[in-house]
Amino acid sequence: MKQVTVIGGGLAGSEAAWQAAELGCEVFLYEMRPEISTGAHVSGFLAELVCSNSLGSNLVDRASGLLKEEIRQFGCLLLRCAEATALPAGGALAVDREAFARLVTERITSHPRIHLIRQEVTTIPEGIVIIASGPLTSPALADAIQSLSGENRLYFYDAIAPIIHVDSIDFSIAFKASRYGIGEEDEGDYINCPLTRDEYFAFLDALRAAQRIPLREFEKDIETGVRAGMDRFFEGCLPVEILAQRGDLALAYGPMRPVGLKDPRTGKRPFAVVQLRQDNLTATLYNMVGFQTNLTFPEQKRVFRMIPGLQNAEFVRYGQMHRNTFIASPLLLHPTLQTRQRETLFFAGQITGVEGYMGNIATGLLAGINAARLAEGQPPFTLPRTTMLGALCHYVTHASMKDFQPMKANFGILPELSESVKGKRARAQAHVERSLRDLGIFFEECGVKTPINP
Repeated sequence: MKQVTVIGGGLAGSEAAWQAAELGCEVFLYEMRPEISTGAHVSGFLAELVCSNSLGSNLVDRASGLLKEEIRQFGCLLLRCAEATALPAGGALAVDREAFARLVTERITSHPRIHLIRQEVTTIPEGIVIIASGPLTSPALADAIQSLSGENRLYFYDAIAPIIHVDSIDFSIAFKASRYGIGEEDEGDYINCPLTRDEYFAFLDALRAAQRIPLREFEKDIETGVRAGMDRFFEGCLPVEILAQRGDLALAYGPMRPVGLKDPRTGKRPFAVVQLRQDNLTATLYNMVGFQTNLTFPEQKRVFRMIPGLQNAEFVRYGQMHRNTFIASPLLLHPTLQTRQRETLFFAGQITGVEGYMGNIATGLLAGINAARLAEGQPPFTLPRTTMLGALCHYVTHASMKDFQPMKANFGILPELSESVKGKRARAQAHVERSLRDLGIFFEECGVKTPINP
C-alpha cells in the first residue's frame, strides 16, 4: 500500500494530505487539536487562520497573485476553498476564516483515502512522512526534530491583530472605501478611520508608552528551555508598537498610510488612516489591518479607542503574540522539501521558513505531490527557479544561515530577467510571463497534464 503520513492539519498539512491522496496514496493525517491546544488556535478545524484573514493579492502581476496562478495549475484544494469563502477585499483574496476552515475540514474528512487522527505525534514515524506541524509545533515533536537534525531550532515572535464588532464603529467618522477606488464593493471594501496630524501624534505617544505583555506569558506552553530576547520579531509581521519605535512617521508610511483615500468629511487625504478589513461573511466582524500587537488587553482597549471612529470599539478578539518555530532549512532541506538525512522525510509550511498563507499552502502542495511521487518510485519535482514556488523553495534551502528569516513570495527572490525592462509593474509582468511559460515547459517535459489534481 502506498502510504504517506502527514503531521499537522494546518494550511500546509491539509494541502499536502489532499495532494497525496488525490495521487492515489493512503494518507494518515495527524492533528493534535482540539485535544491539545496551541495557545493561538481557537477551534479544532483544519486549516484555521490565526492571524490575518487575507491570503494576499489576487492580481497576477503581484508576487502573491503569481503564486496563486502557479498552484492553480496543480489543482490546489485550499485555493478553491478560499475562493468559495471569499469576502470583498479590493484586489486581495480575503476569506471568512471560520467558513474557510470548516470547508477545508469537510473536504479533507470526506476524502476516502485520508484518515484524520486527532492525536499528538511525539516521535517521527518511519516511512514517507511530511512534517507540517507549523510554527507552534509541540515541544515533544520539536525535540524529536532537533534530535534528528542535530541543529538548534530557530524561532521568532509573531503577533495577531484585534477584531472589532462592526456595530461598535462610529460611521459619522469612519467611512468605507478602497484605495484609489479599486475594490469589489461600490462603497469600498475597507472601513477607514482617518486621523489628523494631532490625532496621529497623540495616538503615537500613547502607543509607545503602553504596557506590553511579557513574552514569557505566551510561551509557557511551547517553550522548552530556549530563551530569546525581545528583539526576535519577524520583520514582515512586526507588532505595531515595535514599528512605532522606529520613527515618528513609521506608522504613517506603513500600516497607517493614507494614500489613495479621501475623508468624505473634508474631501482631502487624511494625515493617517487605520483600515479595518471584513473578517466574516456576515460582515459583522472586522480586523485591524497591520495592527498586530503585544499590548496588554486593557491597554489595547484604551489606546486603540483613541483612534477616531473606534472610541466605543467592542473587541471580539484582542491582539496576541506567540513564539513561532522554524527549522534551519538551508542546512536540512533540498528544494524538493526532502531532508538531506532521509529522503522519505519532507517538511512543508511555515516550519520551513516560508512565510505567508499562500507560501504555506504552496509548499504543502509540493510536499504532498513529491511524497506521492516518491511512493510511486518516481523522482520528486524540483521546480524551475524562475517560478515563484520554485524560487521560494530555493531560497529557504539555500539562504545564508547568518541572517535566515522567514520569506514571503516576492519578485526579489526570482532570478534576474535576461533583458532590461523599465518600470516596476512592467518588470513584474515580465517575471509573470516567464514564470508561467517556464512552468508550462516544465510540465510538458515531465509529461504532466494540468491541473494535476483538478
